[in-house]
This record gives sequence, structure tokens and C-alpha cells, in this order.
Amino acid sequence: MKAIAIRTVVAAAAAAAFSVCRFDAAAQDSEWQEKFGISECNLQTSGRNPYFILEPGYQLVLEGNDIKLQLTVLDETKTIDGVATRVVEEREWKKGELTEIAKNYFAICEPTKDVFYFGEDVDYYEKGKVTKHDGSWLAEKGNRAGLMMAGMPRVKMRYYQEIAPGTAMDRAEIVSLSETCKTPAGTFSNCLKVKETSAIELAAKEYKYYAPGVGLVADDTVRLVKHGSVNKQ
Repeated sequence: MKAIAIRTVVAAAAAAAFSVCRFDAAAQDSEWQEKFGISECNLQTSGRNPYFILEPGYQLVLEGNDIKLQLTVLDETKTIDGVATRVVEEREWKKGELTEIAKNYFAICEPTKDVFYFGEDVDYYEKGKVTKHDGSWLAEKGNRAGLMMAGMPRVKMRYYQEIAPGTAMDRAEIVSLSETCKTPAGTFSNCLKVKETSAIELAAKEYKYYAPGVGLVADDTVRLVKHGSVNKQ
């Protein structure tokens, strides 16, 4: 697994001068940010920020409570409303049986390293057969891309990850940048803790943890068991 690339002084200065995800502390107390200046970005299909790796072949495997979650950055892209995005495949098993395959679409902004989410195609399985596609959406025809991971996250940032009214309106609030996460794959320091909610399912709530240089290490009851590059599957 590659180490996080050290940003040059020039890149750091550029990122400070050009912040797509401007953070207004006063506004964030009552509002969820949904405009990110994506049109100003030089969007790329590969790259990484401290908490999100978008490089083909990178994979995370999390397990717990009879659930297995596998996230793989594929050597595959998809153009959505004129934007080239990287495909990240998410597979979920429950008690050994495949229950879901989702193809998620991301692009990363230069020079800020903000990662934007352009939608997903979801297949739900029962006994090996696809039964539904609930939650599928794309950033087109009135839907818009949301922010998945800020390049320079700060505590109390509140923003939409999905902007598909009536279908998917997930939101995220950064709770902490200093969590310690113990997992079967190791103990990680300075983890980012995110509280995820939905503007559609108001009772829904979930906490996720991201480790620097690794990515997602805990999601609800699952914990990281393996991470790194794999051969194309």
C-alpha cells in the first residue's frame, strides 16, 4: 500500500487560496451545505485525500456481526452528465449470502482533494437473484453531486453527500478528527468520525470512522479486517 503523498508548498498554497468547499461556521449551525462550486474543479477519476483513496485496485474489507462489506476501486469509469467518474464497487454479504452490489461513482477535485459523489447503481439480491434497485440515483436530470469527503475536513462541517430529492438525501456531520479506532486490521489514531443522517428517513443515523492513509475502518457494527491493493477482479 502506498503512503500518502506529501503535498508541496505550492499545492498547499493553491488549496488554501481555492477552497471549493468553503466552510461558514455560523451557517453550518443551522444549515446543511449543498453547493460546492464543483464547476470550478479540475475533476479527476483517480487520486486520494487523507481519508479517501480513489486509486484502481484499492480495496477495503470490513466484517462483524455476520456481515461482510467489501469496497473495491475498479479499473472502470462512468460518465455522468458529462463528468467522468471512477467506479467503486460495494458488495455486502449477510451470513455468507450476497445481499447487495452497488456501483458508486466518484470524482476528486484538484487541487483541494475534495471527493464528490455522483450517484450509484444498486442491485439487491435474494437467493442469488436481483430483487430491487432501491436507492439508485445519478447526478443528472435535476439531481446533483454531493460531497463524500472534504480534502481539508473540519469539526462541525455539515453537508449533503447525496442530492436526489425523493430518492437519496444523505447528509454528513464531522464530529471528531481525533478518534482512536481498534479493528482486527490494527489500531488507528487520529480517525475522522462522521455522523450520517438522511433528510428523507429522519430517524436514520449512522456513525462511520475513517483512518488517515487508509479510509473507512468502521461502519456501524463492521470493522476493518484487510486493506490494500488487489488484482483486478
